Amino acid sequence: MSDPIIFNKAQFLLSAPSIKQCPDDTGKEVAFAGRSNAGKSSAINTLTNNKKLARTSKTPGRTQLLNFFTLTEDCRLVDLPGYGFAKVPKAMKQAWDRNLAGYLQERQSLQGLVMLMDIRHPLRQYDWQMIRWASESGMPIHLLLTKADKLKKGPAKSTLLQVERDLTDENLMENITIQMFSSLKKEGINELKEKLQSWLT
Repeated sequence: MSDPIIFNKAQFLLSAPSIKQCPDDTGKEVAFAGRSNAGKSSAINTLTNNKKLARTSKTPGRTQLLNFFTLTEDCRLVDLPGYGFAKVPKAMKQAWDRNLAGYLQERQSLQGLVMLMDIRHPLRQYDWQMIRWASESGMPIHLLLTKADKLKKGPAKSTLLQVERDLTDENLMENITIQMFSSLKKEGINELKEKLQSWLT
């Protein structure tokens, strides 16, 4: 059994505009993906107990690069460019999509994908695309229903069950786990840490 990962030791490594500039494809890494306003950077900062690690912004779509953070010598977290929302020029958006696809398809050290969706707006078009792609590639996904503090417990649980039903109807639950998460209330952190430990160690 490997030593548990201490997430608050995470450090920024580098930002890569494309797959060619990524760190060496060795060791293990887990990528965080989601729509531009799903709360990716906030989730990474909450997980690592470091408000300044991943850049958060009131303007969705600020993460335009692949941002790498080291956890140990051979384990990393990756903050992927947000998809589907940002008001940016079309050419830039197409370049992001290409970089995202290149990374997800070619990266050998990628162990799993943490996919974030705002619990009030789950399973939008881009989310389905990402889930279907990952399913076809056999890539495990851990779905984080973020901003769970915005709903009361009953409706939040109902949304979780509905997402499970929708994915089951499409035969997509095989490699997927789901949880609720709130960066604000720090809810769901231990469950997320356990999933990351299982992928990275």
